[in-house]
Amino acid sequence: MIQGVASSPYKKKKFYQILYVQVLIAIVIGILLGYFYPSLGEKMKPLGDGFIGLIKMIIAPVIFITITVGIASMNDMKKIGRVASKAFIYFITFSTLALIIGLLVSNIVQPGKGLNINPATLEASAISKYVDKAHESSLINFILDIIPKTLVSPLTGDNILQILLIAILFGISISLTLPHSKPVLDFLEALSYPVFKIVAILMKLAPIGAFGAMAFTIGKYGIESIGNLLMLVITFYTTSIFFVLVVLGAVAKYNGFSIFKFLKYIKDELLLVLGTSSSEAALPMLMQKMEKAGCPKSIVGLVVPTGYSFNLDGTNIYMTLAALFIAQACNIELSLESQIVLLLVAMLSSKGAAGVSGAGFITLAATLAVVPEVPIAGMTLILGIDRFMSECRALTNITGNAVATIVVANWEKQLDKKKLEEALNQR
Repeated sequence: MIQGVASSPYKKKKFYQILYVQVLIAIVIGILLGYFYPSLGEKMKPLGDGFIGLIKMIIAPVIFITITVGIASMNDMKKIGRVASKAFIYFITFSTLALIIGLLVSNIVQPGKGLNINPATLEASAISKYVDKAHESSLINFILDIIPKTLVSPLTGDNILQILLIAILFGISISLTLPHSKPVLDFLEALSYPVFKIVAILMKLAPIGAFGAMAFTIGKYGIESIGNLLMLVITFYTTSIFFVLVVLGAVAKYNGFSIFKFLKYIKDELLLVLGTSSSEAALPMLMQKMEKAGCPKSIVGLVVPTGYSFNLDGTNIYMTLAALFIAQACNIELSLESQIVLLLVAMLSSKGAAGVSGAGFITLAATLAVVPEVPIAGMTLILGIDRFMSECRALTNITGNAVATIVVANWEKQLDKKKLEEALNQR
């Protein structure tokens, strides 16, 4: 069904017709424009924002159709709960591991040591809006926010978890009322064709979006703005690469595939995320890719969207790394007990701020607000480079969710390993 909507990624194309080549060229041009003509680069912002807006426009119907059809096609309702349980076990395990790795690396490398910042000299007004959002994104408010106002309102919004909830309920309801609701299921299956064709059409604009977003970022913040905090940036990127290649690499090997081949397989999505700093921009394409790699539609529909809110490996690494960086920069010694408290708070706040725009910075604010030893005003130290680290957060997040999808499918013994091997070995 959905697999046949977009043109096959294995079809031989001319060099300049390949999406990742177009996006890569657009990123380079955007960087050059932003560097040499910063004022003009800043004016390219609407191109990036417009593309991300177009993708967000189609996310709700993509998730709703994929999950509803997948669940409605299941005959065993226990399977839904089993898949969801396994997914959450994976999410909690590796999200916590990401937090611990960030904590350990920060203690070993100590990227903030030697900056000798006086907390009293920090101006917190620049981060006040993030602090306000952090208070709004408490765990209780987050849970209440999952409940939509009406049955159809999630389809006109951008709250992924609300869409997920409605799709699951709708899919279960269709399954329990078959064959009476068969026409509804047939309609949704037919609707998937034009919806995913829209995705294919919109992706042709990806190079323009990547160009605009990158030109704006370099033009506004400048490459030189990362100079003073280069150690934190390098530490974060290195830690994230370690997590992907070693930790997720070991998970991939245990489940029978190569992380390097897998990264090559999703390179289009990774480059799109790199160019736009938004993992949501690649969500529709990623769901298609996971199905083509042998994962059932029902598992893809449950794991990928849920992972976008609960499996933020890159964001979690960033949180503990950045929190300890601020403490080190301000010459604040955190005891082992304080670091454990920081870790526990981060585990909760990372779920409470999930799905919020700018989740990484907001989640950090929510965490520091509960850990008084680290001044929340210290976030001003990393405000200027946060944009440069958001790409790495998003890349790590999307890779973690893609790997999680294959792992859960394999746990359920529903992974088509032949299709996975064919997909990963295609050139």
